[in-house]
Amino acid sequence: MSAVSKNEQSGFTVAIDGPAAAGKGTISRAVAAHFGFAHLDTGLLYRAVGAMGGDPVAAARRLSPEDLARPDLRSAEAGQAASKVAVIPEVRAALVDFQRSFARRMGGAVLDGRDIGTVICPEADVKLFVTASPEVRAARRLKELRDSGFATDFATVLADVRARDARDAGRATAPMVMAEGAVLLDTSAMAIDEAVAAAIAAVAARR
Repeated sequence: MSAVSKNEQSGFTVAIDGPAAAGKGTISRAVAAHFGFAHLDTGLLYRAVGAMGGDPVAAARRLSPEDLARPDLRSAEAGQAASKVAVIPEVRAALVDFQRSFARRMGGAVLDGRDIGTVICPEADVKLFVTASPEVRAARRLKELRDSGFATDFATVLADVRARDARDAGRATAPMVMAEGAVLLDTSAMAIDEAVAAAIAAVAARR
C-alpha cells in the first residue's frame, strides 16, 4: 500500500509547536502543501477569541469559521490578546474538540500552535518544535508588522515577544513545552527554504 493511500484511509497528523515568530506558520503551510495535507493555524482560534472581546469563554463557544477571516488577527494587539485568553482553561477546553477533529481528518493534517504535540495531539505521527532566539523572532515580527502597515519599533516588539514567551511557558494549563519525541528545529540562523526543507525531511522520515 502506498504512503498516500494509507494516509487517505487512516489520516496522518503532524504537530508543530513553538513560540511566536519562530517560523512555524510558514513551515506548517509549506509542509502541508508539500504532502497534500490540510493545515490549521490553531493560534488563529485564540487570536479570534481575544479580538472578539467580551467574555472570552462565550466567544470561544460561539466561534465560527468566519471569525477566523478577520483582517486584524495578525496584529500585535490580537497576538497579545490571544496569549491572555489562552491561559483560561475554559477557553482551551471549548476549542479542543475542533482541533482534534481537524487533526483526525482523512488525507492528513498539519496543526501548528503551542500545545499541539503535548495536549491536542499527543499521539501525532510527527512532532516538531520550531524555535529561534527572541531577538531573531522580534526582528521577523517587526518586519511582518511593518509590511502589514502597523507602526511599531524593535524594542517594543522584543518586549512583547519576551512577555508572550513568559505567559505561554508559565501558564498552568497546557504550557508551551517541547513534546516528548519532538524534533527540535532552531531557525535562528536558517533561511526559510532551509527550515522548510528540514521540516519536510523530518516528516518524510516518519511516513
